Amino acid sequence: MHSWRESFVVFLRLGLTAFGGPVAHLAYFREAFVVQRRWLSEAQYVELVALCQFLPGPASSQVAMAIGHHRAGAPGMLAAWCAFTLPSVLALLAFAWLALPYAEGGTAGWLIGIKAAVVAVVAHALLGMARTLLPTPLCALLAAFACLLMLLSGGFIAQLAVIVGAAIAGWALLDHGGAVETPALGPPQAASTRPLTWLLLFLMLLLGLPWLTMFWDAQCLAVADRFYRTGSLVFGGGHVVLPLLHGAVVEPGWVSASDFLAGYAAAQAIPGPLFSVAAYLGAVMHGGGLTTALVALVAIFLPSALLLLGVLPLWHRLRRSDHARRAMTGVGAGVVGLLAAAWWNPVLQTGVQGPITGAVALLGFGLLWHGRTPAWAIVLGSATVGALLL
Repeated sequence: MHSWRESFVVFLRLGLTAFGGPVAHLAYFREAFVVQRRWLSEAQYVELVALCQFLPGPASSQVAMAIGHHRAGAPGMLAAWCAFTLPSVLALLAFAWLALPYAEGGTAGWLIGIKAAVVAVVAHALLGMARTLLPTPLCALLAAFACLLMLLSGGFIAQLAVIVGAAIAGWALLDHGGAVETPALGPPQAASTRPLTWLLLFLMLLLGLPWLTMFWDAQCLAVADRFYRTGSLVFGGGHVVLPLLHGAVVEPGWVSASDFLAGYAAAQAIPGPLFSVAAYLGAVMHGGGLTTALVALVAIFLPSALLLLGVLPLWHRLRRSDHARRAMTGVGAGVVGLLAAAWWNPVLQTGVQGPITGAVALLGFGLLWHGRTPAWAIVLGSATVGALLL
């Protein structure tokens, strides 16, 4: 078992440089853990991505926690979450308490430059994944169909349908030679009851916290209830969480609409997970502060951790069968299609807004393709170009 400190250091670097939202985060993770450090194979990584797409919560943060778990067990999972989340939390708390004007409504030149860099980062990751995960014409066809379906419909239901349909197609149509072979994701759990214990704890908190708030009038408990339910019920992560958070804190009058929108704007332009906005909301709500911010932050991410601790050991046992490998090969093709659709809209549509941003994206892709420049350098360089020229 590797040290959790190793996971902490790597994810802290990502937490400081991973701009661009969940789709871009997956590209950064692939570069860091599949290409550079080889902690995971391409197929293993896609398995984790697909598995996290099934679970409620912030998809990219779940993938980060799963990678940390794969590397160093539960301590690695905690280290990965803390390190990846910490920079964005500190930035949002500073914004909440210092009340600084922010990013000119999202039109600042450096922010536009970052969005152009994300186009290059995601495109590079997408092509690399396609080379490994589309070994047959059928896999390429599945990916193309998944991309088309997402572009035509979109939403979580279509995403879930793509993954389930790709799994069924892979299981039914691929032979053993067409499946991508992957080693185990990690050591099996020693206690067979442990996964069910974590899942039971998840359900107990989901059902028990609302009941406790009826009998115990405490702000921190009410905050924990609302943010835990939000983390438990949102699928897809990213911006999907915003309507639920709005209902959780704005509608009851805990946070003003203007403060909510200001936090949303700030969260879009800093590295790390968008779900870190929970800490900002806890800090600015009436009667809130550092303690409330920490309660909100932990509560919104806790369901993801409990679900992963419960599901990963079960998946470890299931995936040994040839049927599961064929299904996961199909899922891998489906994930490539999902990422291709996400690259087209919204990454490309918002990232390339004219000749300058188009040139920045092309140059960034060229540097990444030749493998001589890390993704974080592309992001920082593009931000500098945007600040100077846009």
